Amino acid sequence: MRWTLPNILTVLRLLAAPGVAVMFLYFSRPWADWFALALFIGAAITDWFDGYLARLWKQESKFGAMLDPIADKAMVVIALVVLTGYSGMNPWLILPATVILFREVFVSGLREFLGADAGRLRVTKLAKWKTTAQMVAIAVLFLGTGLAYLEQGRAPRAGEGDIPTGASLADIATHVGLALIWIAAILTAITGWDYFRKALPYLKEPGHD
Repeated sequence: MRWTLPNILTVLRLLAAPGVAVMFLYFSRPWADWFALALFIGAAITDWFDGYLARLWKQESKFGAMLDPIADKAMVVIALVVLTGYSGMNPWLILPATVILFREVFVSGLREFLGADAGRLRVTKLAKWKTTAQMVAIAVLFLGTGLAYLEQGRAPRAGEGDIPTGASLADIATHVGLALIWIAAILTAITGWDYFRKALPYLKEPGHD
């Protein structure tokens, strides 16, 4: 494995994933929300730069190709776990988050089962849009949790799961974030079904059509 700049950026993005949760361990709110938001946005930006630089400088590698989707999934999964906890277990967030987590586990298991044939499940343009939608939605939701804590002076209590009403900045950010995470969940489900459909020929039992 060569320590090229694209590979270094990918590794840093992977390390940043648990850092999002660590922010809430070492910093009080809303500072934890702002630091987590900044870390998440910075990591999301490297997601575009590492691939772009690897292609530009012809430094694409198997290590980068392997680690890049793992870093993306780690960022999304950990951030969603943190958000669902600090959003007061909002069911409007939990449902799309469940769809996203289920799809990621399902596709990862599918790739593992296919083994050498997993390379046939190439990442599509829609899957890339799905990842972008997820990251934008999560960033906006972190903005919403930080603003909500700043405005209320406290963390939302468990059970405060209704769609927020009003016209505060926190409400607007939360509304937009929830809308985006639902769009991301729909794209996630579509791409998951597409991967499953493409994998079906390799899942048939010998001697069966």
